Amino acid sequence: MSEVKLVATARTEFGKGAARRLRRAHQIPAVLYGHGSDPVHVSLPGHETMLAVKHANALFEIELDGKTTLALAKDVQIEPVRNVIEHVDLLIVKKGEKVAVEVPVHVVGESAPGTIHVVETQAVALEAEATHLPQNVEVDIEGLEAGAIVHAGDITLPQGATLVTDAEAIVLTVSLPQVSADDLAADEAAAELAAEQSAASAADAPAEA
Repeated sequence: MSEVKLVATARTEFGKGAARRLRRAHQIPAVLYGHGSDPVHVSLPGHETMLAVKHANALFEIELDGKTTLALAKDVQIEPVRNVIEHVDLLIVKKGEKVAVEVPVHVVGESAPGTIHVVETQAVALEAEATHLPQNVEVDIEGLEAGAIVHAGDITLPQGATLVTDAEAIVLTVSLPQVSADDLAADEAAAELAAEQSAASAADAPAEA
């Protein structure tokens, strides 16, 4: 994903009241920090920022007072009831440097017929170049049989990325569906009911002349 360009405005008012006024004006409070610089409090355009942070590890190109800074969204605070962004922490990065990020696991393919897969680890930690961060890592389960286990070290990583998560960490397992005694009893009851209904229907049917 290419850099998302956002024009930021320096903030001079702070506190909950100031933050609410910003959000009413369709702006999002944020802070820029990193590389030994003092934190810079800014506001970001609400709609564009909301769309950008939906992508994992989106890289921002923040323009402030005519100066452009590259940054990653390290923390996005969301108000759960209204599902609106309340604040964004932006980590300043430089081209060529590597940063540690968490990348979602994306499953592709289908395991062997009759099996199910369970994702045990939703995301893995990688170190990658700040300007070439992957959106996800793919785990191919095509044809995997019951009992198969995919470890973090088995994942094919994007070029230039190195694994930070323990290589032995279990990412995904393939197994046969477990049928409980309650499920079996329910199936048997349903079969008996269907048989009774079929017999009743046959008894009620008019006899052939």
